[in-house]
Amino acid sequence: MKRLTGKTAIVTGGASGIGEATVRLFVEHGAKVVIADIDEQLGQALAEELGEMTVFQYMDVSIEEDWTAAVTKAQTLGTYNVLVNNAAILHMSSIIDTSPEEYMRIIEVNQLGTFMGIRSAIEPMKAAGIGSIINVSSVDGLHSSAGLGAYSSSKWAVRGLTKSAAIELGQYGIRVNSVHPGGIYTKMGGADRTSEKDMNRTYYAKHPIPRVGQPLEIAYVSLFLATDEASYSTGSEFIADGGWLAGLRDPDMPCS
Repeated sequence: MKRLTGKTAIVTGGASGIGEATVRLFVEHGAKVVIADIDEQLGQALAEELGEMTVFQYMDVSIEEDWTAAVTKAQTLGTYNVLVNNAAILHMSSIIDTSPEEYMRIIEVNQLGTFMGIRSAIEPMKAAGIGSIINVSSVDGLHSSAGLGAYSSSKWAVRGLTKSAAIELGQYGIRVNSVHPGGIYTKMGGADRTSEKDMNRTYYAKHPIPRVGQPLEIAYVSLFLATDEASYSTGSEFIADGGWLAGLRDPDMPCS
């Protein structure tokens, strides 16, 4: 069963990682998708592979004109009614070693980019009478770690922005939710530096689900939120973290 027939979506950061998995899954379920990404080579290649259901749009999510172009392109495909704000960058550094310029670049992409996406979607989704905005935050938008001051700040902000937008836009039939992945095996998550096997052994062994997550597992959460099956869900956090926030298994405790 195709669950997104009649939907047209923009997926930012759609050329790789979680974004690519989301694009592929949405197309599989009948959606037309604008693949929005700063990486033209990867984005064009994916659009060519997936065919007429997709189109690539170069996008720096912090630039308003790029959002205007993406929305215009989405409207040429059909009724624009799904947005996945997925694009993000990670900066790992202590606060004292993070420059204001580095901090603000994280904010511009992860936080301002999400704001710009929501803002650009309001009028077309109001006209459609229905819409789903899915903001990909992080487990680090619910807790934090040393060295993630900039990244975690931006992801907490996405969570708060999601709730505010949900309150404002629900009256127009537009739902706004946030997705909070745990560790996912992507380039951002360290896949270019560590094998999946080593990552599972050294970092995830004590997690309730003792392995790193896969991009498709997050894409399925966004699939649900994009469908009309999620029609009564808004302003909520959807966590897919392998149980990370529940707590880790202590080998000194029973049943561990």
